[in-house]
Amino acid sequence: FAGGGARAPRRVRAPFAVAPARPLLCLPDQMVFGQVVIGPPGSGKSTYCEGMRQYLEAAGRSVSVVNLDPANDLLPYEPAADIRELVSVEGAASACGLGPNGALVYCLEYLEANLDWLEGALSRAGSASYVLLDLPGQVELYTHYPVVRNVLQGLQRRGHRLCCVHLVDAHHCSDAEKFLSVLLVTLSTMVQLEMPQVNLLSKLDLVEAYGPLPFNLDFYTDVLEPARLLPHLQAAAYPPPAATAGPADSGEAAAPRRRGLEGFAARHLKLSAAICELVEDFGLVGFGAVAVDDSETMARALRSIDKANGYCFGATEGAPAGVFGCAAADLEWDDERVGSLQERFMGGGGGGGGGGGGD
Repeated sequence: FAGGGARAPRRVRAPFAVAPARPLLCLPDQMVFGQVVIGPPGSGKSTYCEGMRQYLEAAGRSVSVVNLDPANDLLPYEPAADIRELVSVEGAASACGLGPNGALVYCLEYLEANLDWLEGALSRAGSASYVLLDLPGQVELYTHYPVVRNVLQGLQRRGHRLCCVHLVDAHHCSDAEKFLSVLLVTLSTMVQLEMPQVNLLSKLDLVEAYGPLPFNLDFYTDVLEPARLLPHLQAAAYPPPAATAGPADSGEAAAPRRRGLEGFAARHLKLSAAICELVEDFGLVGFGAVAVDDSETMARALRSIDKANGYCFGATEGAPAGVFGCAAADLEWDDERVGSLQERFMGGGGGGGGGGGGD
């Protein structure tokens, strides 16, 4: 099958798909809490899943990791279930004559039509298990196609409590254009998926690998005034002539080309200003920060995720906690939440300073 429309409830079989084991129906008392890990390619999703698995097991939680990336055959963890047992990108591409991206979309749509396979995997994990779902990195799956949203909403309708964890490589903060793109993609993902979402800057220990940041860390985590990026975009769009001049850039013959570049840069800056205004008007985008090898950042991220998916209310850990008690627990001010991270991972410095008061 192809396309993103409604599917018949019958099981769809494909000649290249491995027949899944007979699924177990998820009973109402088998509610699963978990994280849906997404993010662009290279953001560290699989590494995060393995790091979070180790952290949760050290904390005494039973955890299962499910691979839902049909193109990922090099996993740093042992999956409790693997979508490649159901369908693979290679099989879809060869059977349907699809390219890599088309085959990936086909595999996710095949999963949507055979959601009972994933339901059975979660049921076998049991209600006592905390689940990590490792999804593909192709951004269009979350910003353009409804297939991931349909799969996740199907799981939530069956009583599972999931939180989307959106990872973004922290080194994008060093480039104003890249960070602006990150803001737009993150906002689009939040609006498209329509579920609780925690955004994290991953690989925090490498945040200044490409040079010092122009602002303090709290500017990138709180995203209070994204328009402050515009002067840096303008400086990149209009570099000093001496910085870019070459043999062909001198004389009257080069003047029309320079004017053309400046005109494109001006239009680009207007678009960037509109994106900044859009992100600020929605007021939804904010980031935590995490380094997989650092237990402090992992613990802080897990607290936010547990609040988002409801795990902190004690449904699986004994006496339930009060809503207001959970909301007020572990309250941190900016100097604790961001300041300590800046001192440890950025040497305590920053370029232009960020905004911020108390949480």
